[in-house]
Parts: sequence; C-alpha cells; structure tokens
Amino acid sequence: MWLDAAALTRKDSMVPLPKVIAIDGPVASGKTAVGRQLAYRLGYRFVDTGLMYRACTFLALRGSVDIRNPVALTALADASTMDIVLTSEGERLLTNGEDVTPHLRTPEVQALVSLVAKVAGVRLAMVNQQQRMAEVGRVVMVGRDIGTKVLPHAGKVYLDASADERVRRRLAEVAGRETESEVRANLELRDTIDSEREESPLRVADGAVVVDTDTLDVEGVVGAIIAALGRDE
Repeated sequence: MWLDAAALTRKDSMVPLPKVIAIDGPVASGKTAVGRQLAYRLGYRFVDTGLMYRACTFLALRGSVDIRNPVALTALADASTMDIVLTSEGERLLTNGEDVTPHLRTPEVQALVSLVAKVAGVRLAMVNQQQRMAEVGRVVMVGRDIGTKVLPHAGKVYLDASADERVRRRLAEVAGRETESEVRANLELRDTIDSEREESPLRVADGAVVVDTDTLDVEGVVGAIIAALGRDE
C-alpha cells in the first residue's frame, strides 16, 4: 500500500499498534532517523540491524579476515554476540561485550559492508540474533530484510526515496569527506548488491506500507506510519 500526502492528514487511530514494527528500505531512505523517532514516540526499543553488519565488517578488517571468504566470514559472525544498548550517547553496539560503535562508520567499513552482508552464513547468524532481540516485543527494527525475512509477522513498512534525494542526504552526512560522484557511485553499488544478492534481497515485503520520503520530514513520515499501521480494516 502506497501512502501519499493525503494520508498524512488522518488522525492517529485508536487501534493498537503492532508490538513489533519492521522498517525496510534502501540506503539513505530515512530508515534510521524515522525508526529512532518512531520508537521514541511509541516508547519502543530501537534496533538498527545495519550496525550489526557493520560490526561484522569491522571485526573482519581488524582480524584480517578475507572479505571474499564466506566460510571465514560466517565463522566470525557465528562467534560474535551482538547487543544494541541505549545510553546517554545514543544507541551503542556491543560485540562480545566490547563497544565497537566508534568504528562502524569509517570509510573502510562503509565500502565493504554490503559485501559482508550478502554472505548467507553471516545473514543467518545475524537474523537469529535479531529475532532474539525482538522476542520481548515493543521494538522498532530497521534494515533491508526485516519484514521479508527477520520479522515477517511484524507491522511492516518500506521507506523509499529518489536517487537524487538519497544522494543529497548522504552528502550531508559525509560532510565533505566524499564528492557527489563518489556518493552516487557508492549508493548505486550498494543498491545493486542489496537488491541482487541471493540471500534475502532488498524488496518490499508483502503487506508493507510503502512511504515515499522525498518531500516529508521525519515527523511527517512517523505520523504516516502510525496512521497506517493503526488503522482499523
């Protein structure tokens, strides 16, 4: 189901919202900002699963594990326990008890994370942990395969945005560390890897609410999600 501007004028429904909400979408579509704000508004826990794949990538780089060796990467993921905790500094990712958050958005990790994330064994290890995190309920989880693979029975949302808008957002994030052409090329590469991988490719989950975020601010998207997921059908 697609939502347009008209849907945003509806008042929040009194119908109870799902206890678990899955948000998928391509890179720079707004998943993290929207998911975090939605979780805050609902009093839910927020889980950014992308951090887990970034952590696997960082651990591989630190341990000199061959990024193109799926067996070695799977063994690394199987041996790594991930926990996302909320602190006064925001969400922190602990790997085997170590806070690796400062290392997760380096250019080196950014360049390789999609290659690590497409490995079937890595995804299976992370999916098992993500499902564990969601067992207690009251969670908003964002990623690429949350509604299709990880939490198929959740309230499902897919955020989308045009390539130009996503490039603009990512340029603001990198703050001069990359050129526009570099950002665009990286987004196109990650889109290709995410959508064409054999294991859990990026796609719209059955029954998902699809929101185009091009012209909406974070609060507008959050309001649209609450109105859609809470409506009585």
